Amino acid sequence: MKYEFWFVVGSQFLYGNEVLETVDKRAAEIASKLTEVLPYPVVYKVTAKTNKEITETVREANYRMECAGIITWCHTFSPSKMWIDGLRDLAKPWCHFATQYNVEIPNDEIDMDFMNLNQAAHGDREHGFIGARLRKPRKIIAGHWTDNRVHKRLGDWMKSAVGVAVSKDMKVMRFGDNMREVAVTEGDKVEAQIKLGWQVNTWAVGDLVREMGKVTEEEIDALMAEYEASYDIATDNTAAIRYQAREEIAIRKMMDREGCKAFSNTFQDLYGMEQLPGLASQHLMALGYGYGGEGDWKVSALTAIMKAMGENGNGASAFMEDYTYHLVEGQEYSLGAHMLEVCPSLAADKPRIETHHLGIGMNEKDPARLVFEGKAGEGIVTSLIDMGGRLRLIVQDIECVKPIMPMPNLPVARVMWRAMPDLLTGVECWITAGGAHHTVLSYDVSADMMRDWANMMDIEFVHISKETTPAKLEDELFIKDIAWKLK
Repeated sequence: MKYEFWFVVGSQFLYGNEVLETVDKRAAEIASKLTEVLPYPVVYKVTAKTNKEITETVREANYRMECAGIITWCHTFSPSKMWIDGLRDLAKPWCHFATQYNVEIPNDEIDMDFMNLNQAAHGDREHGFIGARLRKPRKIIAGHWTDNRVHKRLGDWMKSAVGVAVSKDMKVMRFGDNMREVAVTEGDKVEAQIKLGWQVNTWAVGDLVREMGKVTEEEIDALMAEYEASYDIATDNTAAIRYQAREEIAIRKMMDREGCKAFSNTFQDLYGMEQLPGLASQHLMALGYGYGGEGDWKVSALTAIMKAMGENGNGASAFMEDYTYHLVEGQEYSLGAHMLEVCPSLAADKPRIETHHLGIGMNEKDPARLVFEGKAGEGIVTSLIDMGGRLRLIVQDIECVKPIMPMPNLPVARVMWRAMPDLLTGVECWITAGGAHHTVLSYDVSADMMRDWANMMDIEFVHISKETTPAKLEDELFIKDIAWKLK
């Protein structure tokens, strides 16, 4: 889908046709210039002067799948009562862009004609009131439309809005059920579809095995060429790699046929399969599909959404799990990995394909997988949990580092990081909030972007940052618990 954002400008007939023609010309100019610098096109739709124009534009935006959101601006004074019907019906993300055409007040030119034309400071306050009165989720961005800081904020909001569009069209293919007895990977799939738009359904592992049997050697040869071009082959066990290619081709065919963008499986249900999909899952994630281990459909869908929100629509975001800690004083780090399935978009260097024994699950043969170290840099880890009656999105800021030891006998992809505000406090806060052991780790998506996404989806948001303390978080969660129960 090629997404775009609609630019809707507010005015009224009071100022005469000459003013309206100027507003129209400037609005088209701003949309054109923003399109040059933002990640998605800005399409100027209308200078709205009546309830009817606004309502019709909003209804069209709701209907058009390519429209991922609307950006509104009031160049002149736009009476807010005429926005009520349209904004009440708006089902797409909304950004109120508080800007103005000119940068400076022109000392020699300013007169009442100038004031009547350039009164965005007046109009945006009227427009802001109706947003507050309707209690409508919105992003407010103030600043000049040529400012790079504004471009960054608008671009990030756009990516969050695209995450909403992807969420509303999300289908997850589950092979088997959740890992037995695990609590946090469970959840209300009906509520998830109502609230987030996710369709989460199960396909039998036997369906996958049957699809694998239809894969041709020529198809496997073609995917093997992709593997060889992207990764270093560090094993002589070509048969294991080809088997992973067979799994990947079959999974992708099934997902594409059903319109699914994410999948999950569990090592406890591999009936008829020789290997748990490792390399297969990793390469599918590199292509933009979401994945969740042990039947975790929530993290699977969230991985796909955050990938779509990242750089170029498939950013450095990946299924992740906290495995173990390094607790040497002054060197406290978390080591994240999974049995096989970490996306190579996190890799610092070219990943290697290796085969090793996997001492868990129903593997008949040693699975092939990508092995690499994660790159250094700032990032976040996210967890979506079902609190019973509402969903909670937890985001923690992290600082990824080059692993402080080589770990030559650990044959999996891994990332090492310091959780904010520090590892031990961060762990206490994460556990207090109920964060899962599965997360999505991202270098491309920020906490602010996830806050915007949660706001658009109308779900609870919890941010653990360098300023967070356990006491402050407990107070915040207590207040939020009361507030959300009253909604």
